[in-house]
Amino acid sequence: MALSVPNPPTTPRRVKVYELRNNDWFDRGTGYCTGQLVNDEPHIQVKSEEEQDRMLLETKIIKDDGYQKQQEPHGTDMALSFQEPEGCAAIWYVSSPRLFLSDFILTAFCNREFVSHVQSHLLSISGADTDEILSDDANETLISSVMLPSPELGNLTEIEAMIRSASSTAQARDSLGKFVLSEDFIRKLIPLLEVAEDLESLENLHRLCNIMKMIILLNDTLIIEHIVTDEVIFGVVGILEYDPDFPSHKANHRQFLSDTSKFKEVVPIKDPEIKKKIHWTYRLQYLKDVVLARILDDPTFSVLNSLIFFNQVDILQHLQSNQAFLKELFSIFHAAESEPTQKRNGVLFIQQCCSIAKNLQGPVRSQLYNHFIQNGLFAVIDFALLHDDASVRIAGTDVLVAMIDHDPAMMRAFIFRQISDKQKPLTDTLIELLLGEQDLGVKAQIADAIRILLDPATGLQIEGLGKASDITSRLHPRNHNADRETENFLKTFYDDSAKKLFLPLSELDSRKSLKALSMAEVSLFSHLVDTLCFFVRQHAFRGKYFLLAENLPSRVAQLLQSPEKHLKLSALKFFRTCVGLQDEFYIRHMIKWKLFGPILGIVIDTMPRDNLLNSACLEFFEFIKRENIKQIIVHLGENYRDRMKEITYVDTFNMLISRCEQLHDTTMPSSYVQEDKSIRNHVNGARRWQGVKDMDAAEEEYFNTSDDDEDNAPAPKDSPIKGANGNGSPVPKPLVDYADDDPMDTADESKPEDKRGAAASAKSAPEGASPATSPTTPTSQRSDGDVPSGAPTPERLSEKRRREEEDDDELGKLRNKRRSPTTSGGSANTLTKKRSSGPGGSPPTKKIAINLAVKTSTGSGDGGGGEVIGDGGEADNEK
Repeated sequence: MALSVPNPPTTPRRVKVYELRNNDWFDRGTGYCTGQLVNDEPHIQVKSEEEQDRMLLETKIIKDDGYQKQQEPHGTDMALSFQEPEGCAAIWYVSSPRLFLSDFILTAFCNREFVSHVQSHLLSISGADTDEILSDDANETLISSVMLPSPELGNLTEIEAMIRSASSTAQARDSLGKFVLSEDFIRKLIPLLEVAEDLESLENLHRLCNIMKMIILLNDTLIIEHIVTDEVIFGVVGILEYDPDFPSHKANHRQFLSDTSKFKEVVPIKDPEIKKKIHWTYRLQYLKDVVLARILDDPTFSVLNSLIFFNQVDILQHLQSNQAFLKELFSIFHAAESEPTQKRNGVLFIQQCCSIAKNLQGPVRSQLYNHFIQNGLFAVIDFALLHDDASVRIAGTDVLVAMIDHDPAMMRAFIFRQISDKQKPLTDTLIELLLGEQDLGVKAQIADAIRILLDPATGLQIEGLGKASDITSRLHPRNHNADRETENFLKTFYDDSAKKLFLPLSELDSRKSLKALSMAEVSLFSHLVDTLCFFVRQHAFRGKYFLLAENLPSRVAQLLQSPEKHLKLSALKFFRTCVGLQDEFYIRHMIKWKLFGPILGIVIDTMPRDNLLNSACLEFFEFIKRENIKQIIVHLGENYRDRMKEITYVDTFNMLISRCEQLHDTTMPSSYVQEDKSIRNHVNGARRWQGVKDMDAAEEEYFNTSDDDEDNAPAPKDSPIKGANGNGSPVPKPLVDYADDDPMDTADESKPEDKRGAAASAKSAPEGASPATSPTTPTSQRSDGDVPSGAPTPERLSEKRRREEEDDDELGKLRNKRRSPTTSGGSANTLTKKRSSGPGGSPPTKKIAINLAVKTSTGSGDGGGGEVIGDGGEADNEK
């Protein structure tokens, strides 16, 4: 039977389609939604925005489906988020959960015009006709629908059993939720509360409480929104006061919610819908945090949070768009006739707005803060920080921290503008509040605010990307104007405000004992020392100059005498930070004022107990030993040797004493040095580069021996080379065999007939003859003494260049090297570039060690002996 319904709206509505997978919603794409009649059956279709032929969603409308769950063949849950509320009202509404995206308009609950019309038409059809129209899914829904009897005290047990049974399956839960809403079942339960209370029937009151809990845990958004309305809220929380888990106790939820004194209108809110949402949000928070805190499951908790969040968004968007409301709100702090109570409530209201804005997305939060700043937010912060009421100071600090977290560069610019206008800067107000505040929570918040303001890294922000990282700093250029403003801000702070901030530390110089410190003073000193650690790490030269000029490390050392252990740990953390940087200025300052003594005294006082304070001190000295900081080691050995010898339950201090002795006496064994190097050279299981290896004894002896002495020494019997030259002088085996740079080049330079002659001479040469004396040896491989007079000496370019470079290097080395006198008549310090000692002399011998090639010749001619700088690449000793 055809379905006779009016044509659905044909105007496409832009939507987002979501699919539920593993209890999480995934975006399937953006498209346009329309209501269509397909084969005389009503359908909802969503076509893709990018691909017109692709269908993102197509579902049939059935009469009993509330469209919380889409009945697709594979049973997947689907949801739509409409860009415009009108589109949702005209086509479709997804009841649970409500889904929105940041780039879409937040929609309110809407009427289901098209769907409701189709369902109403289906219900008006007779049973026989309905069977022809409804799908199998619809028939299954009708069969499994849940019907509850009218509630009375006599059938509460039956109703409780039916609801408990229906809650076991998802389909029955959906049907039960629809029945509760359609029959207004909750409103029918509320009168039974008064009857049971009059009869003092505790059993019926407990059954009512169980029924109400199970209805709320159906996780239906419409049900939860219904129970916070004015008509039923007090009845619902009244039923929930009689919890069967606590039969002897009764809560007072109705009394708490009926107290209207908690709702204060600083400025009248004229929109009734916004005022209603404020009350609903308050009740939802009370249900989540108090009434249902013990029984909430994750889905219901998520629904409650979602409802609270979207209500808060609607409230804030309305308030920040209402300029008349904002002007009236901030005018309270400027008008002289305003009451102090009204100003106090105004600060608390702004605090709540900023607290809610923390959960909003960046653009919405920035818009809210900009509206507040334009209307005078900074003046409100100044007023709140100096207020006599601690709650107002806490509220002002919360607003300030929220602003600093949002945009610290903006806050620095504001403070710098105050300084330029000769006004009291906000930093001075924070410092005064930190020094004089007795509330420990406020102290902690203000100390954090000061550190964030003084952190240069927080100013490096890129629009749309938040704080700059290593990657973004490369991709986007830094804002040099912002860097300049940050530097100016830090300079002004160190010139004017830093001394005020650390004045309590400077005044410790005149204090003899720290045993009478109050908790506020202990907290203050702890925050000041933490701030000093922050300065050491973040402010390189400014922090260093300020600390050393004011001698603040010595004042921090006084805190080591405090009876409070956590204050001692804070002071030790400061010194550990200074030593960890291994900055020479901090180390010299600590040595000058002998600041290692108090730390060593803590080790002696706490040994051999294994507690946090003792372990932190041991780690401090272990770091000095491991990093081999010589200045500190020598200072400890010279000034605290006797005290360190008393500490024997660990080896750290004995090794420090040994290391100090080795630094004073270089003739002592280097076992400690080797052990220390073995520890330092293994970092995270991997060896690191150890530098140039020291020469062993053999290499040292070699370089301390004269070449002439070695040449005159007799050759060993097992020498692998015997009689290599003409006069019988031994030719030692080279340590490295240098091959020719390019054998092909040498071969090409000689003529073919020379090659044949050389081969023939090699065959006829007597055994044991030196290749250097062969008459057919190419002139490029002969010694200078074998070259006929007047004959040109061809030389490869690569050999010539390398020989000239090595000659220059060896000349420089040998000028600085002290040599022993030679036995020949020539001068021992004369360096010649002869290829040999003269005609008839023996060919030069080659000696190579550690890339050093030096030829020596002790020829018997009149030319005398001399040190000859040779080319390590020539083939003088080739076999």
